[in-house]
Amino acid sequence: MNTASTIEQRVINSPFHPDNDALYQAWRDHKLKNYPTSLGDLLVEIGDPRRLTDSEFEALQQRCLKANMALYAGTTGSDPDPEIALAIGRRFGLKHLNKNWLADASGLTSLTVVDQGVRQHYIPYTSRAINWHTDGYYNSAHEQIQALNLHVVQRAAQGGENALLDHEVAYILLREKNPDYIRALMAPNAMTIPARIENGNTARQERPGPVFSITPAGDLHMRYTVRVNNVFWAEDPLSREALAYLEEILDSDSPYIFRGLLQPGMGLVSNNVLHDRAAFADDAEHKRHYYRARYFDRLGGTSSWLGIAR
Repeated sequence: MNTASTIEQRVINSPFHPDNDALYQAWRDHKLKNYPTSLGDLLVEIGDPRRLTDSEFEALQQRCLKANMALYAGTTGSDPDPEIALAIGRRFGLKHLNKNWLADASGLTSLTVVDQGVRQHYIPYTSRAINWHTDGYYNSAHEQIQALNLHVVQRAAQGGENALLDHEVAYILLREKNPDYIRALMAPNAMTIPARIENGNTARQERPGPVFSITPAGDLHMRYTVRVNNVFWAEDPLSREALAYLEEILDSDSPYIFRGLLQPGMGLVSNNVLHDRAAFADDAEHKRHYYRARYFDRLGGTSSWLGIAR
């Protein structure tokens, strides 16, 4: 069997394929059984993230296997060493870092307020709220962000909380409401990010694509943003209905949405789950600084559907 045929078979045999209802139901039941009920269920107390013990790593990996995310509380405090964030990525087998054009020399992105230069024009470098999204939704189809890790060097004086939602759970809630919602959101033109024009030149091509897609390995990927401007949605009634229901979920007090404020030395490892950020205010002692690491790889050993009886 050639590579294309192998990939096609993995996609068809994935529980995320809208026509594979039997496997979906088995996976759904397995997924939601003993699912975390609080942010604390996702948290692992560790020592130095640069030197995870086997038990620390396994505890983080098990949480990611269940919920596509885990939080750690380490002992490094406000140490700004970028190796802290990079090392934990390597431990999860992440090799292909998305070194975007605004990243640091290390390949990480320093998320902190910037008052000058080109960064000041982009919301992540301001203190403004950021609505629900997955990272890299404007990337090309062959450079989708599979894993997103955050490490906290310093929190803000006020605000800056994050909300988190497992994208596989969002998929379940939508599919349970109407399986055709999934088909609509898997359409190749479900969401289009227009081209970015700078000084009359095209800095980024138009990016059409699905909201939900199945990776060549059979895992679920999601690209999404709540933003109103600079995004075009499919106009058909079913797509609009599906998007409205997704926004209803994100605006709700669903027990699957986890909210909290990360402290210095804490971090998130995830398969690019849905997340937002509240507005915040800095002061002289608390200038919010997160390291963000985006990867084209998925966290190793975290495919929740493998091993489910077919």
